[in-house]
Amino acid sequence: MALIPPHFVDSVVAIGNEDAAGDKVWIASGFLYGKLVGSDESGQARHRVYLVTNRHVLADNEVLYLRCNPAANAPARDYPLVLHDQGRPVWFGHPDPAVDVGVVPIKIQKLRADGMQAAYFAEERDVATTERLKSSGVSEGDHVFVLGFPMGMVGGLRNSVIVRGGVLARVRDVFDDPQAPFLVDAFVFPGNSGGPVVSQPEILSIVGTKAPGKAYLIGICFGSINYRDIAVSARTGRQRVLFEDNAGLANVHSVDCVQMCIEMHLGSGPRNPPVARRKSGRPPPPSGSGQDLLSAGSAPAPGPGARTPKSHR
Repeated sequence: MALIPPHFVDSVVAIGNEDAAGDKVWIASGFLYGKLVGSDESGQARHRVYLVTNRHVLADNEVLYLRCNPAANAPARDYPLVLHDQGRPVWFGHPDPAVDVGVVPIKIQKLRADGMQAAYFAEERDVATTERLKSSGVSEGDHVFVLGFPMGMVGGLRNSVIVRGGVLARVRDVFDDPQAPFLVDAFVFPGNSGGPVVSQPEILSIVGTKAPGKAYLIGICFGSINYRDIAVSARTGRQRVLFEDNAGLANVHSVDCVQMCIEMHLGSGPRNPPVARRKSGRPPPPSGSGQDLLSAGSAPAPGPGARTPKSHR
């Protein structure tokens, strides 16, 4: 029995850039999010689709690459994503610099036309905001999954998402302030940045509480909490070596933070100011090139989390 809907897994993408030699380096995770913007004449939901990841992943790059799986059993394909237009960033970050979330509008139609597994988290169906979590009785100890590509482990010929289990370690802070982070008891590593955090469906609960019957996107991972230990010389009493290790706690921003970034784009809010960007040593692909997924004004995608046919079979 699957605990995670297949299209949740197919919504996750590996994010990379190029080193000085022009080789791909997979540095982070991201996921596709469908913002509900209306419905068509038949009543089918229509979405505007965004790549969601951490602000720090977007902030210092001119071009990123998304690694996507074809629906057929074929090798993964890399798509360039140009992040600046005439020196100005085209992505949108949260208005609070302390919130490590950024979004980029994406041409989902391009991925579908190329036969990719173009799934996304549909806002009205697959997403749990802080208010929904609170009203459904979510609390510390509830099980969750962290999806992504830790340490650049993207798989072989095809993307293979790594799923780690954990529990909500501290969540009440975000109930008081939806823009505050919460904690998950799970090990995450470089490369997990920007990956989705998903609740685990349950059929049992203690008396007086609710059992969530389906999985939801509840947040985005933005780093681990580390602890430090210092070795002191017995002879001099001076600090000699600093040890730092993963404490097994992951920092997570709520879906509310993602939605605020998207609202900034839809409302034509201020874009991020120009920033110093990492140079790859190679010219970026031209904006508007055949594989460029940038989609600041593309039409909304039809269908609630629609997928390429046979993408999960």
